[in-house]
Amino acid sequence: MHLLDHVSITVARLDAARPFYDAIMRALGADKVYDRPDALGYGERCGPGDDSHTYLSVFAAHATPPGATREEAHGNTPGAMPGVMSDFASDARRHWCFKAPSRAAVDAFHAAGLAHGGRDDGAPGLRPHYHPLYYAAFLLDPDGNRLEAVCHRSD
Repeated sequence: MHLLDHVSITVARLDAARPFYDAIMRALGADKVYDRPDALGYGERCGPGDDSHTYLSVFAAHATPPGATREEAHGNTPGAMPGVMSDFASDARRHWCFKAPSRAAVDAFHAAGLAHGGRDDGAPGLRPHYHPLYYAAFLLDPDGNRLEAVCHRSD
C-alpha cells in the first residue's frame, strides 16, 4: 500500500529551496516533472486505474499584504486556494516521509540534503521502535519542514 499519493508544501524562498529539493528527490529517484517560478514538482501523478505513483509539489509562499486579517493571511478569502498559508511565518512546521527504494537511497537522501542547505534531524540508521527493518534518516529543509526517507527492506 502506498500511503502518500501527493504532498504539497510551501517554502519562503523557492530559489533557495530548489537545489535542496532537486538533490534529495534525485537521491530518491524521483524525476522533476515541472519547474516554474512559483512551484516545483517531482514524481508522477496517478492516472485512471493506476494508483502506484506519488508526487511532491513545492510552492512559493506569498507575502501577506500589510493590514491583512488573520483569515486573509491563511488564504480564507474568495478566490484563494483553501488551506494554503499566504503568510509563511504563521505556517506550522511539516513532516513528510518519502519511500526510499533501498538503504543506500536513504543514505544518499541524507547526504544530498546536508550538501544543499538542509540540517540534520536524525542520521541514517535503524529505528527498531517502529519495526525491525525501519531504516530512516531525517532532515530539516531550509524553511524548517521535517523530511524523512525510509526503507522497509533489509538490503
